[in-house]
Amino acid sequence: MRVVLIGGTSNVGKSTVAGVLADRLGFDLVSTDQLGRHPGRPWSVTGGDVPAHVVEHYQSLTGQQLVDALLDHYDRMWPRIEELVKARSTAGLVLEGSGVWPASVAQLTTPYTTAVWLSADEDVLAARMQKASRYDELPDESRQLVDKFLARSLGYQTRMLALVEQLALNHLDVTTPRSPEHIADELLQLPRNCRP
Repeated sequence: MRVVLIGGTSNVGKSTVAGVLADRLGFDLVSTDQLGRHPGRPWSVTGGDVPAHVVEHYQSLTGQQLVDALLDHYDRMWPRIEELVKARSTAGLVLEGSGVWPASVAQLTTPYTTAVWLSADEDVLAARMQKASRYDELPDESRQLVDKFLARSLGYQTRMLALVEQLALNHLDVTTPRSPEHIADELLQLPRNCRP
């Protein structure tokens, strides 16, 4: 195993688990967010204003349209992701992000590559997003943006899980609280869907 791909929706814990795994394996760590940015979270982590184009994106699209726009973005990004996987496969790579889409990964031909998708139930994802966005302190308009982001994330996850099941790919439900180290242990024990 030289490449580990970790997919899943926003706030499921991909980045944290990927960091633990990369440290443990001595592999490089890359997020698909570094390869191309789609309007991300509609809240500020620094206390500043949310960019106007992000606000407009979430206000103007339905939940279904938000998922479609996100998947279109990842489809356009896929050649860059595939190129990165091929280029870093000899050094060892942990690549995490929502851009790790099951149908695309299933077509990879890079040797010694394995993948897993994380999921969590709606209550867990909502609680994490509300905590991160300081939802209780937000005005109603800003709360509506967070609600739309949650709807997008859940719609993404539903489509993702359908494909993971259809393609018989690795899946780990992280709804039950456990440490990132424990989840990394579980991930390493999953059946390898590596390409030799």
